[in-house]
This record gives sequence, structure tokens and C-alpha cells, in this order.
Amino acid sequence: MDFIHKLINILFPPIAILLLLFFLPPYLIFKYFSYIIRSFCSENVAGKVVLITGASSGIGEHLAYEYARKGARLALIARREDRLCVVADESRRLGSPDVVVIPADVSKLEDCKRFIDKAVNYFGRLDHLASNAAIVKLGLFEDVTQISEFAPTMSTNFWGSAYGTHFAVPHLRKSKGKIIVIASVAGWAPLPKTSFYNAGKAALISFYETLRVEFGSDIGITIVTPGLITTDMVQGEAFTSEVQVGFIPGESAEGCAKAIVASACRGDRCLTEPAWYRVGPLLKMLCPELLEWACRLTLVGRPGSSKKTS
Repeated sequence: MDFIHKLINILFPPIAILLLLFFLPPYLIFKYFSYIIRSFCSENVAGKVVLITGASSGIGEHLAYEYARKGARLALIARREDRLCVVADESRRLGSPDVVVIPADVSKLEDCKRFIDKAVNYFGRLDHLASNAAIVKLGLFEDVTQISEFAPTMSTNFWGSAYGTHFAVPHLRKSKGKIIVIASVAGWAPLPKTSFYNAGKAALISFYETLRVEFGSDIGITIVTPGLITTDMVQGEAFTSEVQVGFIPGESAEGCAKAIVASACRGDRCLTEPAWYRVGPLLKMLCPELLEWACRLTLVGRPGSSKKTS
């Protein structure tokens, strides 16, 4: 058995490279024409039911507005009922024929079951699940005094999506629906001071890539990895005082939401927004040390420093 592995170690890399060189050009051509066809055959969501978590602000709020402009019926989920009502009123004004507000905490299993059941009972179906709710707690790992303080981050950012998806799957199968999961470039980028946030987003990417294989063509899955988006979360003093991001151009939540809805309606597998962040995974694969050095230098401080810098 050891001999077989040694032989594969020698033969497989050059064979894989040759096959890649042979198949990559036609594959890229196929991808290009597939994108063109999907753009012309984009899904019409008018009258369809879209459930959005984390809909009270940021990307979730603007997803509601974008789906509303396309005539979708909306189920809006978040903890802040007052903010949800404001988003619901604006969504109706923009064109949504029906909006239901369901206050809930996605980190609680029973809340997730309740809002899926309530949305389906109200509308009679579910077509799109936009799993967007997320929180972030900042700080260097070595400065943490109570590790349990980060448990809510994982509960909301990962389990909050997994719970809702679990209860939504039977309804999405019936409608041949779609899941839109808002992950982050933090899922692959070693961004300092957000270690648990990064871990939760990486778990989301892996989880939904696996579900895509399990579901096949029954349920479409679009995994979104936004870069720096100018939401309340990243513009608050708690975030800006810890993370130096002033030099990174941020995209508006409205622009990001437009790209996400368009991508979901095309049936894209993945979306990185803004698009220039797509170079990141390539850098990580080819020169990970350079990416790690750049993240540390720009977001923590000069190499060798282990304490927080302002």
C-alpha cells in the first residue's frame, strides 16, 4: 500500500497538470456561454416568496428592497421588530405585494422552526431563503479573557444559517427553490481580530458546498462572499476603533444587494462582491505567506508586534 501511494505521489501531479491544461480552455469557454445564457434566462421572482434573515439593516435590508422592486413577496426576519416594520413599509412602497414581519433570533432552534413554519403557513410556499444574519465580536485571540464570549458569534453566523436551512429544505424542494447564503471573504482570508467570525464564515462555505452536492439540481445554492460593505456593523465605533479599514474601498450595501439578487436569479453557484476580491483565493493558493503578511501589516501592525494597535 505504501508503494502505491508513493507511485501516485509521483505520477498524479504531472498527469493532473496536463489534464488541466487540456480541459481548462474549453471549460472556461463553456462557463462563459453558460453565464450569457443564464443572464438572458434569469428567474422572474414576481409573486414568489423570499425569506430574508437579518433583514433589519445592512445587506439584508437592501436585499428586501431589491426583491421588492422585482415584485417578490417577503418574509422578513430579525430581532428588532421596530426596524423590521420600517423595512417592511419601504418594501411595500417599492413594489412588494405582501410582506410579513417575524421577529426572531436565528441562534435559537425553536425560533428558526417558528419563522419557517409561519412564513410557509402565511404564503403557502417558499421559493428563496436568503440566510444573511450575522454578528461580529472583535479582538486578538490572545487578549480574550472569557472564550465563551465568542459562542454567540458561532451560534448566529453558522448555526443560525444551518437551523433555518434545515427547516426550509422540504419547502424549497417542492418549489425547486434556492438558498442564498451570505458568507464573506473572511471565510478564506486570515483577517486578524475576527478569528471566530472568520471561522463561522469558513464553516458556512464548506457546509453549503457540501449541501450543493447532496441536493443536486433540486435546490440551487448561491454562496456569496462579500468584501468590505459599508453597513452599520463596519461603520460603528466598536469596529473602526479595532480594525484599520479606512484604506480599503467599501461597496454600498445597496450595490451589493443588487448584485446578489441578480446572481441568485441567474442561478450562479458563487458570487464575490466587489469582483476584485476574487484575486484573493488565488493569492492564498500561490503565495499564502504574502497574504498573511499583508493582513498582519495592514490590520494589526508591523510584523513582530503581538499587541493591539490603534
